[in-house]
Amino acid sequence: MHNIRKISDDLIYIGCSDRKLALFESAYNVPDGVSYNSYLLKDEKTVLFDTVDKSCDVQFFKNLEAALEGKSLDYLVVHHMEPDHAALIECVIEKYPETKIVCTAKAEQMIKQFFDFNFEAIIVKEGDTINTGSHELQFILAPMVHWPEVMVTYDKNYKTLFSADAFGSFGAINGPLYDDLNINESRRYYTNIVGKYGMQVQMLLKKVSGLEIDMICPLHGTMIKDNIGLLLEKYNKWSLYEPEENGVLIAYSSVYGGTENVLDILSGKLADNGIKNIKMYNMSYADHSIVLAEAFKYSHIILGSTTYNTGIFESMHTFLHYIVSHNLQNRKFVLIENGSWAATCGNIMRTELEKLKGTEFLNDNFCIKSTLKKEQIADLDNVVNTIVNSLKV
Repeated sequence: MHNIRKISDDLIYIGCSDRKLALFESAYNVPDGVSYNSYLLKDEKTVLFDTVDKSCDVQFFKNLEAALEGKSLDYLVVHHMEPDHAALIECVIEKYPETKIVCTAKAEQMIKQFFDFNFEAIIVKEGDTINTGSHELQFILAPMVHWPEVMVTYDKNYKTLFSADAFGSFGAINGPLYDDLNINESRRYYTNIVGKYGMQVQMLLKKVSGLEIDMICPLHGTMIKDNIGLLLEKYNKWSLYEPEENGVLIAYSSVYGGTENVLDILSGKLADNGIKNIKMYNMSYADHSIVLAEAFKYSHIILGSTTYNTGIFESMHTFLHYIVSHNLQNRKFVLIENGSWAATCGNIMRTELEKLKGTEFLNDNFCIKSTLKKEQIADLDNVVNTIVNSLKV
């Protein structure tokens, strides 16, 4: 049975949700599932905006056939070539062979990389338009948000932005199509999927800033109507790598508890000095995608690691890779190292973090050897005072 949802008189949602998927892109936990969004515009010319992941192929084609109601399909607009949105392009053309694919030149190249079939493409450039009858669609290039072929589409009549992977979120659609907005999942989605490309996101934000937008239709997550201003504000901060909040993220690895103990003591001292906005994670157990999102949220980051094989303990090493590869900037760091016989991880962590723009270290490496000693409490208090004073600036 089809499951189509009317957005307006001639715009229909024909996407689907996957609540069985454990890891999105084989990397990110999605306990609340994920949606694959596709939209059909029924004007004098019919327009399909993207397909869905192959896991939803049966439902998708039932939805598309029901929404078309016997009409032909004139255009397939390809915003983004990742297979969770583009897997069914060839199947669509096989079923509706008169359909013209609308895409960027780079997307046309990628279609030929992913598939081996003949198709007719309309290659669009920045600002090009297509008139479908009562709608005028304008195409806006968005390279590296977050692949090089990406574009978005602005429907001038509906004042709707079909935004590709921008403004999306993890989580299945659970009834409401609009503004079931979980900002934590939107942040986690942005930071992990798009976060490296802040400059390119800024370019897209500038391009759409002059548009009157009443609705955003992303490729993942619910459509946005009431919270457009909020989401644009968050995207601006995230893409400028500005902290959303003054607060402290503590992430650590600890084998026998010595490193965890010093960070427990440090967090308590921060709280006793009036700092309440503190989040603490053991990176051997925490979901790294969640902690990366927290790193984008908070202004101050404390990293603690056991020295392991003269390097950084594996779970912290992985998290550092997450931070650096996602281009986090403009954060203040405190480093805590532990080494029972060779404390080397602090300088290695420092070297990695120095690759990031705007990194500021608030301390020399605070070093314990196996466990914190009474004679080190005064030095730890100095670290606490430095963090507190920095947060109050």
